[in-house]
Amino acid sequence: MSISQYIKEIGRGKDGARALSREQAADLMGQLLEGQVTDLEVGAFCLAMRIKGETPDEMAGFLDATHARLHRLRQAAHVSAPAVVLPSYNGARKLPVLTPLLALLLAREGLAVLVHGCETENARISAQKVLSALDIHALDATNELTPGSVHFSPTESLHPGLKRLLDVRRVVGLRNPAHSLVKLMMPVAGPAVLVSSYTHPEYLHAMTATLAMTHAPALLLRGTEGEPVADARRTPAMDAFLNGQVTRVEAPQSGSLTQLPDLPGTAPAETAAWIRQVLAGDVPVPSPIARQVSHITALARTLTTSSSPHLTDTQLPA
Repeated sequence: MSISQYIKEIGRGKDGARALSREQAADLMGQLLEGQVTDLEVGAFCLAMRIKGETPDEMAGFLDATHARLHRLRQAAHVSAPAVVLPSYNGARKLPVLTPLLALLLAREGLAVLVHGCETENARISAQKVLSALDIHALDATNELTPGSVHFSPTESLHPGLKRLLDVRRVVGLRNPAHSLVKLMMPVAGPAVLVSSYTHPEYLHAMTATLAMTHAPALLLRGTEGEPVADARRTPAMDAFLNGQVTRVEAPQSGSLTQLPDLPGTAPAETAAWIRQVLAGDVPVPSPIARQVSHITALARTLTTSSSPHLTDTQLPA
């Protein structure tokens, strides 16, 4: 098979390119994930989409293809509370990667937490390295998610084709749709809350439209250096999604900062030691992360108990 007919549509430049339908995008991504195309076609797809940008319909189609092929993890049959999914792909460059702290705080609330990801840039410290320093290692493919615990799954365990697409960045130096796709996919079979993040404002609108279109239960925020954790220094805006409805549950913090938290360095061992101090109560939880934990747990409760098709401001903390 070939994806050349799709490349002709998306590869006509910024002004001449045509968007694919959801069905076409699903067919295209399915061929990419299954390795049915040449390396040259993969490169052409990645560069063409980087210039054109993805539409919500295209991203929904990419998700359709991915979910049809993804290895999904399960909770034990008796568990009714939703899991929480934290995609971790950016890592730390200037600030410590605190996704593991967010995961452990959520687990302390009794939720099963799945962190998935892989290293996409050699110059950054990944959450996986910090998790390893905290003695949290990769799941076996047969493991179930356990409430009150943090689990880590490498991307290649969820689908090797996704890892191959992400690795294209190491060759061409540019992101491609897979970098957004892994932040929007749901690798859990059963109820789950996705915590997703964007790096640049341009992605806020596309990700908002996609989450609304796919009816994914989610919390979306501008994360720390692209990680799905609130910046410990300043609370970002946070939007909750349920049944296609979006609600602003946290306004962005405004004004000048009068005090900055005492954060660790980026080295995995140093970050892990600081996280242990926070969990022990020796260091306070940064307020933005505490707010994020509150919103995620409230969304999880709403997903479990609410029969209403809409999410209202009163169902989540303001």
